[in-house]
Amino acid sequence: MKLAVIGVGLIGGSFALALKKAKAVSHVVGVGRGAANLKLAQERGIIDSIAKDPGDADVVLVAAPVGQYPAIFKSLQGSKAIITDAGSTKRDVVALGRDLPRFVPGHPIAGAEKSGAAAASADLFRDRRVVLTPLKESEDVAKVRKLWEACGARVSSMTAEEHDEVLAAVSHLPHLLAFGLVHDIAKRKNSEQLFSFAAGGFRDFTRIASSHPEMWRDICVANKDLLLSELAKFSGKMEELRKLLEHGDGPGLEKLFAEARHARDQWLKSSS
Repeated sequence: MKLAVIGVGLIGGSFALALKKAKAVSHVVGVGRGAANLKLAQERGIIDSIAKDPGDADVVLVAAPVGQYPAIFKSLQGSKAIITDAGSTKRDVVALGRDLPRFVPGHPIAGAEKSGAAAASADLFRDRRVVLTPLKESEDVAKVRKLWEACGARVSSMTAEEHDEVLAAVSHLPHLLAFGLVHDIAKRKNSEQLFSFAAGGFRDFTRIASSHPEMWRDICVANKDLLLSELAKFSGKMEELRKLLEHGDGPGLEKLFAEARHARDQWLKSSS
């Protein structure tokens, strides 16, 4: 099988490496904007060749920021390949890809704060979830599922609407909060002092603020309605905490903290 990856970064590069490790591909073509990144991908053995377009590839993975999709999908009109993607939003992607005859939208929930071909890993998707949001059931859906399973992923399906609603809460909102907190601290007059005293808690909470700015700009804009809804809900929770603090309600704070810790511990147990 010949694979073309448009956007050979963390996700696209890891997909190629994982399929090579599983001996599921014979040749990988890299397509993208950054010549230096593509060269590095070739040097690392992620891709076997560099091209301006997927050519005669059997499968095409679009792993670029979703803001680039309109131009990319336009260039893929008439392609006979199975086309799938790794975009973190799906309603916009499904709308754009309706005219592609063999399109299977997908989203690997396995990102990291690092980006580019240098961050790619053959084991990135092992035991991680991949969501497919197919426009219709077909043999191509089964084939894309098998490719992700060959990467070691756990594959499930849902509607594009459900996907965007879920990810707005557990992925898009946390990134927005992390970017916002770091930006707030950085803009204060005593930012140097504040950063010098920041330790493990700040580092853990803000790790994802090191993520790719262009990619997250596109995600937030594409899913803005549901993200705004989640932000409003979270603002309500912050108001609840503010009132507990304002009234010096120690028992109330402890109860909320205990419930949150229990919920997180249960989540960790179920996901291990």
